[in-house]
Amino acid sequence: MMRGQARTRPKVRAGHPNSRLRKVPLSDPLPLGGDVTPGAARSLPAALWRAIRRDAWTLTCAIMVVAIVLLAVGADLWVAIEGQDLGENLDALGPDGLPAGALGGVSGDHWFGVQPLRGVDLFALVAYGARVSLLVGLGATVLATVLGVLIGASAGYIGGWWDRMVSWASDVMLGFPSLVFMIALGAVAPIEFPRQLLLIVVLGIFGWPRVARIVRAQVLSLSKRNFVSASRVMGGGTWHVFIKQLLPNLWAPIIIVSSLTIPSMIGNEAALSFLGAGVLPPTPSWGRTISDAIDYFETDPMYLVFPGLMLFLITLAFNVVGDSIRDEFDPRSEGRG
Repeated sequence: MMRGQARTRPKVRAGHPNSRLRKVPLSDPLPLGGDVTPGAARSLPAALWRAIRRDAWTLTCAIMVVAIVLLAVGADLWVAIEGQDLGENLDALGPDGLPAGALGGVSGDHWFGVQPLRGVDLFALVAYGARVSLLVGLGATVLATVLGVLIGASAGYIGGWWDRMVSWASDVMLGFPSLVFMIALGAVAPIEFPRQLLLIVVLGIFGWPRVARIVRAQVLSLSKRNFVSASRVMGGGTWHVFIKQLLPNLWAPIIIVSSLTIPSMIGNEAALSFLGAGVLPPTPSWGRTISDAIDYFETDPMYLVFPGLMLFLITLAFNVVGDSIRDEFDPRSEGRG
């Protein structure tokens, strides 16, 4: 055989059982199975990095997420740099109680203007409100994800009556008017109870069915795979099979559903605060600030613009980044360009 010539598999005579198999050069890589996709990301940092390099819009939204997170984490520092706090600044108001100057009192001393009637610095309200919204959104997402993974994975792996019970409970909770229940619970909850913790618990409990359904379906599919059966035959217990075989293959759907749940939780917290059932004053909240700003929209529209814009940007940015991460974990999805 001449050097450089690719070796091929032996020819099969006509009529042989393997005669329909095509010749494949031995130097070619073996075809991959349907569950393995070339170029798919295998970790969250890798997926995020690939998405940022591939799409400028994803990079822009990722920068927005980082900027708003830094605003929330360093709220005390940014407000101190501005030179204001959450105190009243009656000197920044005009005779009619509205902010003095154009654009709602925007100036070098008040970057976003001031609140009508009280003169509270709007940048301080937005910065501290970002801390509350992100804390509740992230905390509720973590709780919903943990509950959803444990309940959904156990239902898909154990099956039987427990699977039927979990499926029934998730259907009931998904169809339950959760917003009405949250409003009622917020109205009857003791004032002494930490309201942010209450929101995290309530939103997390009502958020687990969505995660559980996705994880359950994935576990049902993985449980039929050969590597799981081999682990059982070799003496692996239930906990060993779940930790060593199933859980590593669940990270992709868990990360995807978590990244898309965060903006939903932030929006739910803003909606509850908007309706008066969320964070109580004097704790700043985007939802309550938007609720207060509606009454002044005709005379001071900037009071509504800044908190509303921040809520819009954070939900948009998390959704775009979450979609891009999903596309990187599953390049066959329609969202990938």
